[in-house]
Amino acid sequence: MIEPLRTEIAVACAAPHAFATWAERFGQWWPSGHSVSGDPVAVVFEPGVGGRIYERTADGGEIDWGEVVEWLPPRRLAYRWHIRRPPEQATLVEISFTATGTDSTRVEIVHTGWEALGAEAEAESWRDANRGGWHGLLPHFVSACQSEPAEKEHAP
Repeated sequence: MIEPLRTEIAVACAAPHAFATWAERFGQWWPSGHSVSGDPVAVVFEPGVGGRIYERTADGGEIDWGEVVEWLPPRRLAYRWHIRRPPEQATLVEISFTATGTDSTRVEIVHTGWEALGAEAEAESWRDANRGGWHGLLPHFVSACQSEPAEKEHAP
């Protein structure tokens, strides 16, 4: 088994708000440069098991990134993740939201399943790219947790 990527952050909000920020406001905090097209019109995270995670392009196309496989608000969610990869090379992202106070939450991310990458998993290049990706993305999430949602994002 290839060692999972693990990261943990603290956010200054209640666990239900942190969960909702991740899942319901995903497209508001996710940076457009961390996409396949580089400039998506929308990034959508459909709630619930079986929900799709995808980007919508200016021409109306949709590019799948993953699928929700566990949905336990406000404590936990997990999804198969294959942005810029074919679905059969999906890894697994598991996120836990644990209250550490009235207005503080520990968010733990465990990213596993690197074996799905076959020979490339041994080189660890995609895993290393994801490690850097998490470090670049999480400050956007932390910032979004500190604000109230402008409106709920819905897939049109």
